[in-house]
Amino acid sequence: MPGEAASAQIGRSAVRAALHAYGLDPLVPAAVQVAGELLAAGWHLDPGGSLYLNLRYRQGDDSLRLTVCDGHAAHDHPRLAAHCEARRRAALRLMRVVVRECGGEWGFGDSREPGGGTRTWVMLPRVGAAAYLPPAAT
Repeated sequence: MPGEAASAQIGRSAVRAALHAYGLDPLVPAAVQVAGELLAAGWHLDPGGSLYLNLRYRQGDDSLRLTVCDGHAAHDHPRLAAHCEARRRAALRLMRVVVRECGGEWGFGDSREPGGGTRTWVMLPRVGAAAYLPPAAT
């Protein structure tokens, strides 16, 4: 998808629809929050570039994996690389809280996609993601 501000909303909607289609509705609140944060950070770090969103449920380890690739490549200079890493971590502050609350993991590194860039991934265990934001009592 294009690296634009609207991409975060489009990605959140796509994640919501995909999880609903596969009966994974309890994972929606955490997954939608994470997807939006990943896409917004990708757009912020590489405005006007391309973003790639991948969503995969792994039955073997009962977890949801979200991956976003952006075109912002790693810097060769150590100071620039450290500054860029700090900017990415700061941009994903809220996402880190969600991942921690769900008992998940996250990280980033070089993208394997054509053209390079950065791949940021999140793994959310089903049980933790389902408990992240329980349905409101009626």
